[in-house]
Amino acid sequence: MSASKSSLAALTLGAIGVVYGDIGTSVLYAVKEVFGSGHVPFTPENVFGVMSLFFWTLTVIVSLKYVLLVLRADNHGEGGLVAMLALASQAVKDQPGLRKVLLTVGIFGTCLFYGDGVITPAISVLSAVEGLEVVSPAFKSAVIPLTLVILFCLFAVQKRGTAGIGKFFGPITLVWFGVIASLGLMHIAGNPEILWALSPHYALRFIWDNPHTTFIILGAVVLCVTGGEALYADMGHFGKKPIRLAWFTVVMPALTLNYFGQGALLLKDPESVKNPFFIMTPEWALIPVVVLATLATVIASQALITGAFSVTKQVIQLGFLPRLQVLHTSIKEVGQIYLPFVNWALFVAIVLAVVLFKSSSNLAAAYGIAVTLDMLITTVLTFFVIRYGWKYPLPLCIAATGIFFVVDLAFFSSNLLKLFEGGWFPLMIGGMVFLLMNTWYNGRAQLNAALKQDALDLTSFLDAVFISPPQRVDGTAVFLTGDTGAVPNALLHNLKHNKVLHKHNLFVTVRSHEVPWIRLDKRVEIEALGHDCWQVVVNYGFKNDPDVPKALEQVRNYGCEFDSMTTSYFLSRDIVIPTIGAGMAPWREKLFAQMHLNASAAAEFLNLPNNSVVELGSKIEI
Repeated sequence: MSASKSSLAALTLGAIGVVYGDIGTSVLYAVKEVFGSGHVPFTPENVFGVMSLFFWTLTVIVSLKYVLLVLRADNHGEGGLVAMLALASQAVKDQPGLRKVLLTVGIFGTCLFYGDGVITPAISVLSAVEGLEVVSPAFKSAVIPLTLVILFCLFAVQKRGTAGIGKFFGPITLVWFGVIASLGLMHIAGNPEILWALSPHYALRFIWDNPHTTFIILGAVVLCVTGGEALYADMGHFGKKPIRLAWFTVVMPALTLNYFGQGALLLKDPESVKNPFFIMTPEWALIPVVVLATLATVIASQALITGAFSVTKQVIQLGFLPRLQVLHTSIKEVGQIYLPFVNWALFVAIVLAVVLFKSSSNLAAAYGIAVTLDMLITTVLTFFVIRYGWKYPLPLCIAATGIFFVVDLAFFSSNLLKLFEGGWFPLMIGGMVFLLMNTWYNGRAQLNAALKQDALDLTSFLDAVFISPPQRVDGTAVFLTGDTGAVPNALLHNLKHNKVLHKHNLFVTVRSHEVPWIRLDKRVEIEALGHDCWQVVVNYGFKNDPDVPKALEQVRNYGCEFDSMTTSYFLSRDIVIPTIGAGMAPWREKLFAQMHLNASAAAEFLNLPNNSVVELGSKIEI
């Protein structure tokens, strides 16, 4: 019993560090942006109304939608938009038209995650370093260079993994929540009437009296739920209970106290609107709080970077991106990975965002569109999961998701007003990633169609070959093929040039499925083709790490010999030649050909031993 309690406490502490770092640092800039926008007349009634809006936004979007509803939609224990997309597409698999639409919408939502992944670290770290301006205006010129140095150091250490520093995330973030709660309490004690804003009456009255202003400032109010999607995305790492426990016992109370503390400060000193969070900090504690805020924002950014690695790997497994180099940074934790290309591409985009927008206020204008559209997509996918997957009655499904849909739509519509102020930036990044994913997916379909068109039937081919068999040599040959039942090009080349056939031949197809994990007992399917030849299908979920040699050890259970020391792996290295005609536009075919050329080697991705791989090239026209 005590061990389980200890485990729950450790997981809850971990969730505080990884899941809530992002939303925990929103206190640095959210209130400043609402009142600093100039749209809200500075009156006590409006301070009460805005504080009530903050509290009820946190309650409706985070507490009710994510913590209580969306966390229930787990895909074999896994969460996140990719897991939700897999659940939704499985739920409507008997409706191919609808499934295709949901796949497109879900993948676009995943692409928007990268847009959010650029803005969030930039605005978080920049807003923390801007605290130095409160210490002394002389630090103003150092803010951007120092921000870039911190970000570079953060991305440079990614290849070392988070195992070493990860254990400090929870305690540091817990200290951060304790500090922001204490700062809030100090000011609430001097102006306790601000707590009346807990009543929804103040939010509703503010909306009723100022409908136009409310619509405009929702784009800034949404800053208080930055990182809300992380609740769901990190479910697989921590589980539902620790995430819920951390939210209701630590995070929500600390955020509420700090926001209301800032509200109490504004009632007393309207001039503090320039940077209420750091102005509410006692002068003697200012530099330590700036340092702690910077640490908290780095931790928040770390969680998002790690999320980008995981999401990219999942998308690759689902076939929407080419293979990329994936390095494992821990021998104990399978999920701790590092993708060099994603790491440095994110860094370049974040540097561009910092240099382009120059301040957290300008970045706040860019933030919102991507994340609110993501929230809207999550709500839509949730409807299809609970309606078609869980078979709940239609009225209940509409009631459960309809309110959240209206709220998400209101926030998204408000953020559209910021489109030309900076909102275009994350949308542009998301759109570019979507173009790449769509091009890769459609290009793969064209490539497979071209291969099928010229493919020979494997069974008939083997029957013909063994009428007058070539010389058999000792050992096992593994021929990797994308399509079961078709003759791999590598086999044709091997027979043509080497004029030999191995004693044992495995024709292996690797399949990725729309579930996070495939159990070991479901990993391999095998069919005997005669003449010591077998057709093998190796199954992986989108969170499994492909390891073909390890999977093939199971074929011994089916009477097939497999000795890793005497096994050779034959791969076809196809060179794509774009041609004018049906299919994608010529420039997209050229883009696909380039992506195909630059994809990480299949041998590395499938964990094949380097000294046992034979690659045989061929040209394919699409």
